[in-house]
Amino acid sequence: MSNQHGEAVVLKPISEVAKYLKNMIPVDIPETYALKPLFKSIASEEEIRSGVIAFRDFMLLFCARLATDGHIYAKAPNKPSGTTDYPFLHNVTNLLVEIGYHGILTDTGKSLLVTELPSCIPTIDEKGKKKSPKIPASGKLDCLRFLTLCGFMFSGIDLDTKTHNSSETQQIEVSYPGNPLLLKGLKALSVSDMELREGRRYWNDHNLLRCDFRLMKADETDVLDYIKDILHPLSEELQRFALELHRSYIEKGFTCVMMVRGDVCFAYSDIRKSKKVLSTQDIYTQRVWALSYSMRHGYCLLVRAKKLDKYKDVVDKFSPSLKEIIGKGYGCDRKLRNERCQGGCQGIRVPFDDSIIKISKEIEIWLDNEIL
Repeated sequence: MSNQHGEAVVLKPISEVAKYLKNMIPVDIPETYALKPLFKSIASEEEIRSGVIAFRDFMLLFCARLATDGHIYAKAPNKPSGTTDYPFLHNVTNLLVEIGYHGILTDTGKSLLVTELPSCIPTIDEKGKKKSPKIPASGKLDCLRFLTLCGFMFSGIDLDTKTHNSSETQQIEVSYPGNPLLLKGLKALSVSDMELREGRRYWNDHNLLRCDFRLMKADETDVLDYIKDILHPLSEELQRFALELHRSYIEKGFTCVMMVRGDVCFAYSDIRKSKKVLSTQDIYTQRVWALSYSMRHGYCLLVRAKKLDKYKDVVDKFSPSLKEIIGKGYGCDRKLRNERCQGGCQGIRVPFDDSIIKISKEIEIWLDNEIL
């Protein structure tokens, strides 16, 4: 068997990335919910809620434009680190957040005045060495040009120029004529992303791009709401099966947590015997099974089966297709099959598509035996 460890990463087409991102945008956003006090200084609750819906509509347009015109702006790096490693996506995500977070709403509420975009200016490190901006001048202009395709307008900067000095301090007026309330939604979502979310920020698990209005809610959100958001592109039968599994294991005493690190993962763990308070990461680490949505594998059921030898007779009665999947086991792809990493350590991967409906009862039996 040839050694594939050194294979180059193959980027997914930007149109596929756009589709993946679109699937993470909530279809249904309620018109009424209470907000945390943090957002009262931005605008009225009604305006913010309407602004969030306007931003969601913008994101749908963003994804549509990314699918048709993204290839003009999203250039592949020389050595991509992952299947979605387009610097443009990192840049436009950070730029949107900084416009919302640092921008000051005008008295009319129809524009944001922005003088500070930290990612676009050089910095000085602790040793006094000048460091280049995270977003180069050319990248900044490309992002702003793309955002104009999606309905934004920028005054105070020449988007037709071929050069731009990042060290210059300038005031940019940002507007969205199609629905000015979007600016208040952008402002609130950016504040929630900067001040309320946990962990590092990556473009493909960004609260802003996912329109995660639930971070702003005064009341805690049930993870089931997030599951419904992610499942919405699937057939009703698949959605029903996933929700039945979720409810079944919650009733069994399991805890479900959501992890977003590019992939979206809903992990199910039995932590009832734990004697300490566990973080989301701790609970995720102890998962028995999970429902995942990723750019590489799509929708999948992941099972960390560790007791197969104790119910081998049960597995022997399963359909050939499921027995074949289970028989492959799980673990490091490099160690097991001398292949480059494909996330094999996450668990036995079962595609969560229409084919799983035929073996749904076997899946339930398998999971129940694993937790006995």
